[in-house]
Amino acid sequence: MSEPPASRATASVYVDGFNLYRRLLEGQPQDKWLDLEALSRHLLPEFDILRVRYFTAVIKALPGADVDSPQRQQAYIRALRAQPRTSVHLGNFRVDRRRMPLHPLQYGSDGKPVSALVRKTEEKGSDVSLASYLLLDAFRDEANMYVVVSNDSDLVTPLRLAKEEFRRKIGVLSPMEPKRASNELKQLGLDLHRQVTIEALRAAQLPDRISDAHGTVRRPGKWSRNSEGPGEAGPSNQ
Repeated sequence: MSEPPASRATASVYVDGFNLYRRLLEGQPQDKWLDLEALSRHLLPEFDILRVRYFTAVIKALPGADVDSPQRQQAYIRALRAQPRTSVHLGNFRVDRRRMPLHPLQYGSDGKPVSALVRKTEEKGSDVSLASYLLLDAFRDEANMYVVVSNDSDLVTPLRLAKEEFRRKIGVLSPMEPKRASNELKQLGLDLHRQVTIEALRAAQLPDRISDAHGTVRRPGKWSRNSEGPGEAGPSNQ
């Protein structure tokens, strides 16, 4: 009598949406309709993907920017929510007016740095939310591996706690080339460290049309696989 096959190890994946966008996707509009579950399976073939948690903030239309970028982001969030193992966790997107010194520094007749009033965009809350869910899941011991998709060194502490306090295996899927990846993350004693490549993105695209409880959501035209245009400029555009 043959023995049943051994169960495979499981992984929970935590995607830092803005970091992935800024480091890899910003100049790749044709790859933004990204299937995060398929990407995780592609990069972690030895694991069964238990869940994918995606962390981002709802962006706003800004003067001088692409006015349709918030609609494209909403379509993408809706498409992700239709996936069986993906959850979306939203932070806040802030636009503030701040006075900041010019770069390179210039000095006025009074000897003080010359400053200008600027529009500063900032995403708030996603890092804290990612860290919180990572530690909650690790505390519950629900997976064999906890993997972050990010190059943000701010995630060093929750990853270290998961490894040292909860004795969990941790990994990083970096959207950066190995030589440019965060040294702070690499020095954690990771159990797994791999690169998210352009080839991996292109192998993990969602269907152009996805059905959900509200109808059908479609890949935005600007994210067409035939798109050859540049990525939208600026950290707030999606």
